[in-house]
Formats: sequence, C-alpha cells, structure tokens
Amino acid sequence: MSNKDAFEEAPMLFDPDEAPAVALPTGRMPSYIKDHRKRLRDRFMAGGAAAMPDYEMLELVLFRAIPRQDVKPLARKLLESFGDFNRVLSAPPERLAELPGVGAAVITELKIVEASAHRLARARVLQRHVLSGWDALLDYCHTTMAHRETEQFRVLFLDRKNVLIADEEQARGTVDHVPVYPREVAKRTLELNASALILVHNHPSGDPTPSQSDIDMTMRIQDACQALGLTLHDHLIIGKSNELSFRSEGYL
Repeated sequence: MSNKDAFEEAPMLFDPDEAPAVALPTGRMPSYIKDHRKRLRDRFMAGGAAAMPDYEMLELVLFRAIPRQDVKPLARKLLESFGDFNRVLSAPPERLAELPGVGAAVITELKIVEASAHRLARARVLQRHVLSGWDALLDYCHTTMAHRETEQFRVLFLDRKNVLIADEEQARGTVDHVPVYPREVAKRTLELNASALILVHNHPSGDPTPSQSDIDMTMRIQDACQALGLTLHDHLIIGKSNELSFRSEGYL
C-alpha cells in the first residue's frame, strides 16, 4: 500500500462538526500538541485554576472534545466572541454553534462543565441553613444566573428552621422581562410545606437596580405570603458582578 493510500484510509480523529482537521494514522498526535497539553495539565495540577488565564482553562476543557488538534485558536475565538470563561460556558448552544469550529462535541463539553459548576454550587446550599450561609447562597446565585442572556426567576423554599429544601425555576423570559404569577409562587410554597421563601432573578444588563415592575411584583408576592402566614425573607436581583437585596435596600 502506498503512503497516499494509507493516508486516505486513515480515520479522521475529529468530530466532523469541529474545525477542519488533518487525518492522522490511528494513535498519532503531533508531538508539539502532545507536549503543550502535558505542560498545561501539569501547571493546572500544580497551581490550580488561579495559575491559568481564561484561554488556557478553555483549552483544558476543549482537549477532551477535540483530542488531536491545537485548540488555542478556538479558545481565543470563544473568548473574543463571548467575553470571558463564565460567559463562554453559559452561552446558549445555538449561539455557540454559530462560531466556526464549534460543533456538537465542543458544545456538549462546555455544557457538562457548566452543569457541574451549578451542581457543585447547589450542593453547598441545599439542605443548609440559608441565613447563616448567606455568602454561599450568593455564590450559588451568581454561578447559576449572573451570565444568562435572558431573565430567569427562581424561588428558594425554606422550612421552619430556614433550611433550604427546594430551589426551583418559576419562569424565564426575554432580555428584560420575565412573567411571574404571585398566586403560583404561594401555591408552590404550600405544596412543598415550606414556611419561607427567597425570590431571585437576574438582570442580563448587568445592573441589579430594580425596575418598578420588579418592586410591584415583589409587593404582590409579599401580600400573598402574609395572607397565608408565610415569610418572604428577601428578593435578590443578580447582576454581572454584584447583587441587590430588597431587604438591605429597604424595599421589604
């Protein structure tokens, strides 16, 4: 068999949806790529994420999706398109797919990492006393909501000891609006046998300042809670880098 025939019969080692790849004999990887990947992995294991800029963290994630290709250009392209590591992970799949070189394997890997971060943050607050672990709760809210491109409204349900027993998405909407129905929030609180709740929603603009509709909706839920003997502890609005507490700002 000629070298040309061997090259043509060698399997493609990349997802065809990904960036164009060169066919290589099975098991072969260019040494410069292999060495670069080993250096990055060693540096990560020695110094953790703090030792890595965003594009190198993305490279580590992309290694699994694109096993034998230089992924640095794609990592930089993702950051140029979405801004930072967090925004890349939280970008909608349809927007990721618009970027040349991003196929199903890359999107799946990014979404696995995103889901893992959410689950880890959630485990730190679920079945824990919320008011004494307020910082962990804020970290969780920022992890799950700060970089979303549309509004999401969540309710954290607490028992009589202020232990978080459930965290549920109640609604999602557009860039600047999410429909919320106070009656449904109160009904779900009773269904879970919860005694108190915390409202949370994000502002994709990054500014957590409440709108008049945010204030009005909160007051309606407050009225529904009081009628049923429930406690509304707070309403948190999550921005890109900070948050606003209705309780701290005097709205509640």
